[in-house]
Amino acid sequence: MTDQPHTDDIIGIGFGPANLSLAIALTDALRGAAVRPSLRFLERQESFGWHRAMMLPGADMQISFVKDLVSLRDPTSPFSFINYLHGKGRLNAFLNLKTFNPSRVEYNDYLAWAAEHFSDVATYGETVEAVRPETRDGRLAAFVLTGRDAAGRPRLRRCRHLVLAAGGDPAIPEPFARLAGDRRLMHASWYLPGIAAALGAPRLDGPQPRILVVGAGQSAVEIAVDAGARYPRALVDLAIRGPALKPADDSPFVNEIFDPEAVDRVHDAPEPVRAELIAAHRATNYAVVDADLIQSFYATLYEQEVSGQTRYRLRRSTRVVAIEPAGSGLRAELRDDVAGTQEHQTYDAVICATGYHRAAVPAMLEPLRPFMAADTVDRRYRLHLEPAEPRVSLHLQGVSEPSHGLTETLLSILPVRAGEIAGTILDAERAARAAIRPAAAP
Repeated sequence: MTDQPHTDDIIGIGFGPANLSLAIALTDALRGAAVRPSLRFLERQESFGWHRAMMLPGADMQISFVKDLVSLRDPTSPFSFINYLHGKGRLNAFLNLKTFNPSRVEYNDYLAWAAEHFSDVATYGETVEAVRPETRDGRLAAFVLTGRDAAGRPRLRRCRHLVLAAGGDPAIPEPFARLAGDRRLMHASWYLPGIAAALGAPRLDGPQPRILVVGAGQSAVEIAVDAGARYPRALVDLAIRGPALKPADDSPFVNEIFDPEAVDRVHDAPEPVRAELIAAHRATNYAVVDADLIQSFYATLYEQEVSGQTRYRLRRSTRVVAIEPAGSGLRAELRDDVAGTQEHQTYDAVICATGYHRAAVPAMLEPLRPFMAADTVDRRYRLHLEPAEPRVSLHLQGVSEPSHGLTETLLSILPVRAGEIAGTILDAERAARAAIRPAAAP
């Protein structure tokens, strides 16, 4: 480990859609500039990939392609989804689909295409473990990042502006968390490789594997349907706490909560009103399913009634109150809260489609705690630090839903948010460089 780490002006931790959009915004803002701050983005994955484990056949995006990495900020940008289609020679064919929602596989390919343009400033396979303060005269002067490179060697980096967009941590609630490390239990974020590790290759003979999916949102139903299709002999249970699967509300007036202007409305509202606004719109994003998928899944359950052959079961008002290893499977105790009954069932694979946890201040930033004036970011996603030099800034992406609204963890306004963060950082850089510029000769 070097004692004098290389210094970049701007470092982004994580190189998913949020920081990829920031890379584009910074590049656009610096085009033609005489002085260009140095950039570096660090990504723990070995190569670019967005939700690889959920690239399910037939799964579409839940947002319009117009809400890509750039168009809401600059519809003329060469990084638009439309230009991606043009470059791939698929623009006319995509138009013939008559849809605003590309497949998840195609959207991932679009993101990877955009990321390729920044291969010179993106470092893959590098994990940041902690961010520590560097002080000068008692003031925060820089950030020192400690971590490991792709070969596992210790790595030090240093920067003045830091943007953290590392994504959420899989939320695995009790009692499932006690089985962490058991290959038969997985989170939705690890579904495709996880189900293969738990069940192996699909077979048309032999025992019927039992699969339990826990969750009531889009991912849960997609996984339940995919698991049954992927393993044609599988028996699939979908356990939900509520009495029914609920459709996502994507009506026009409600959908305005995902407009860039909604961030101001939410952020500027008094705190109790802000919480009410977010709660009133939860049916747009949490524990809800696209109406067409609900219709299709209901039809599948009805066809089972007609044929008398049951492979899928919707376990309504059901909680898993205990789960433990039992031979080659996992023995779950399921409670039906309406009927007041409990039963035991052994499963060969259990998938928790239970969302993500996002701390207001990610754990890697704890060494900076003495300089944090608050746990929440300002309107431009900047975490206030003091005492700190003017040229130092810390921005967080994806953790500020309570203050900025439902768009914070989604793709809806990525380019607008990226533009705001880029502008804040570059304004600070320009001001700092102007302050140290020698006075002009008389």
